Amino acid sequence: MGVFDIVAVALWAMLPAYVPNNAAVLAGGGRPIDGGRTWNGRRLLGDGKTWRGTAAGIAAGAALALVLNAVEPTVSDLLGVGLPTFPLAVVVALPAGAMLGDIAASFVKRRTGRQRGASFPGVDQLDFVAFAFLLSFLAAPDWFGDVFTLPVLAVVLVVTPLLHLVTNAIAYALGLKDEPW
Repeated sequence: MGVFDIVAVALWAMLPAYVPNNAAVLAGGGRPIDGGRTWNGRRLLGDGKTWRGTAAGIAAGAALALVLNAVEPTVSDLLGVGLPTFPLAVVVALPAGAMLGDIAASFVKRRTGRQRGASFPGVDQLDFVAFAFLLSFLAAPDWFGDVFTLPVLAVVLVVTPLLHLVTNAIAYALGLKDEPW
């Protein structure tokens, strides 16, 4: 597989995990997942993690995976790259893992005294990737091994932080986020 193929597969395979957090920002609001509960005087998660945002994020990522499955033959032919399709378990696992990773990072941020929206380099950019990988591996280990080869994993780990910074800066510029990270 050439460099173009590796990058195309990496971005394609991660799209259902890249979309959920953005969809959650757009659809967020409502009741916080932690219900306002605290632990050692700090919120468990905070107001930014809501049931509505989480559900919308998972639904958006799953819907995108299904759309990608439908258009895969055409896009693969156009690009000349064998792009993966997503088994039903992965249709749910990738976006659910992405949302779970973001929730886990929020929990860690609260435990380390960071406020909502505070930067946490490394964690902010890769939390959702780690959990998307974990849930996808658990849901479909053979698929995961076939798609996320070492070169594809390397591309994901390099490109994701860059995409994260760019999309957050755009959301900030559009007034959708209070901070640019």
